[in-house]
Amino acid sequence: MTIQAHLVELERKHKLLENELHDALVHLSTDDLQIVELKRRKLMVKDQIERLKQGDTLH
Repeated sequence: MTIQAHLVELERKHKLLENELHDALVHLSTDDLQIVELKRRKLMVKDQIERLKQGDTLH
């Protein structure tokens, strides 16, 4: 998988997590721990995207 393809996949995952988090926040019955986990996963993906972008600009 090329770096660009990996970036596209990570951005897709980030958007899915963003949508899932939004849905969880809208439903009052969502467990706070689930919301924290979604935020953590979303941040991890965002960090991966940023590291790839920084590494890509160094070359």
